[in-house]
Amino acid sequence: MNPFKKLFKQTFVYGLATVLPRMLSFMLVPLYTDVMAPGLYGEVALIFSWFAIFNVFLAYGMETAFFRFYHKSNEKDKVVSTSLISIAVSTAVFFVLALFLEGTLLSFTGISEEYITYAIYILTLDALVIIPFAWLRATEKPMKYAIIKIANICINLGLNLFFLLLLPKLVGDATDSIFASIYKEDFQISYIFISNLIASAVTLLLTLNLYIKNKYVFDKALWRSMMKYATPVLVAGIAFTINEVFDKILLEWMLPEDIASAEMGKYAACYKLALFMTLFATAFRMGIEPFFFSHSNSKNPQKTYAQITNYFVILGSVILLAVVVFADVLKVLFVKNSDYWEAMKVVPLIVLANFFLGIYHNLSVWYKVTDKTRYGAFISVIGAVVTIVINLVLISTLSYMASAIATVFAYGIMMVLSYWFGKKNYPIPYNMRKIIFYFTLSVVFSILSFYIFNRNLWVGCSLLLVFLGLVYKMENEVLRKIIKKK
Repeated sequence: MNPFKKLFKQTFVYGLATVLPRMLSFMLVPLYTDVMAPGLYGEVALIFSWFAIFNVFLAYGMETAFFRFYHKSNEKDKVVSTSLISIAVSTAVFFVLALFLEGTLLSFTGISEEYITYAIYILTLDALVIIPFAWLRATEKPMKYAIIKIANICINLGLNLFFLLLLPKLVGDATDSIFASIYKEDFQISYIFISNLIASAVTLLLTLNLYIKNKYVFDKALWRSMMKYATPVLVAGIAFTINEVFDKILLEWMLPEDIASAEMGKYAACYKLALFMTLFATAFRMGIEPFFFSHSNSKNPQKTYAQITNYFVILGSVILLAVVVFADVLKVLFVKNSDYWEAMKVVPLIVLANFFLGIYHNLSVWYKVTDKTRYGAFISVIGAVVTIVINLVLISTLSYMASAIATVFAYGIMMVLSYWFGKKNYPIPYNMRKIIFYFTLSVVFSILSFYIFNRNLWVGCSLLLVFLGLVYKMENEVLRKIIKKK
């Protein structure tokens, strides 16, 4: 099969496994913002921000190391077994220590006492499925991967709808019903984490087969090599997570106590409208990461990598402009409570930032296939420093706008640095004229639509149609060749 067809096929399936669950999860945003005031939703966003940070530590780069060693090793069973043992042992250690040091975690994270136990169990269950999911991707079983991912979010979504919407109606005035026995008032956040916990437990059960059938052999030399590869990935992951979620934690820490949660809740809700760019970039990355590794030893892989990045920028430019043009439509659909709309001004910045991040992931192929992951760690740390510094300097005066600005600068700088170092260490013939043209035009049209013409939908749609027309005119022949190529 033509490698591009295979890539797009896998990207579609992984996209389905990523986009559909996140879209279903995105449906929780109107639910949460409808039943919770910004302050309460801000507390939920804070806890999920800490989830993201702990998830990185619990994975410690082992997923990426698994991909690398699984594809280049002749003893794949040893790679699987060693990885499973490593994750299982580290997760067990975390679980015991977290329960023992629960009080310390409370004071450090600011998570309320009634939610910390839920968090520990959810983090533990999620860590145990890291290698099974990586194995499904490495062995090119995208449909099974997709089914399990979708099952997880369907269970989570269904339970959220039941607890937050249906259960209060079923209870009504009846105090002696079975539903009344499980219903508690002002228990929304706990219900959210109970739903998450059950979904995570079912997901582990669905992936448990790999643990059961595996012949456990722990190769110390292999593990040391994997950890050497994974450590810079861990550093990069921590830095990435700081860029992604630490702004919300800093808002909670730095803003006055009486408005912190509400401001963070508004920011977190409107931040979600950038999800469409995030979904596209994530789905693309899920498809290309195994592809990059499996084709790293093929003839002239750099040319293929360059073409893939070109396609990503073209599609990403369309999505950037489309989300900005339809921002006011999206807010009515997904953030129905107007108390949150004050933060809509961050949407173009967050969409642009996530576009930068997607381009960065495409550019980062050079240090992954050359095993120079230390560059990824260095670049990510620079991004994290930019995030922290800009937030610390500007939050007191700009509130959440400081966080949006910091995100754009952090991801933009990371993108430029990756291109610069890649050009020196692993030259890839990117079509920079085309990339800059599409990117610049989409940004200019976005500024015109959102800021100059004050989100006028007719003007925005006209600009989007012009952009799509240019894409069709310039890329029509290339797309036809890809489709016809056997």
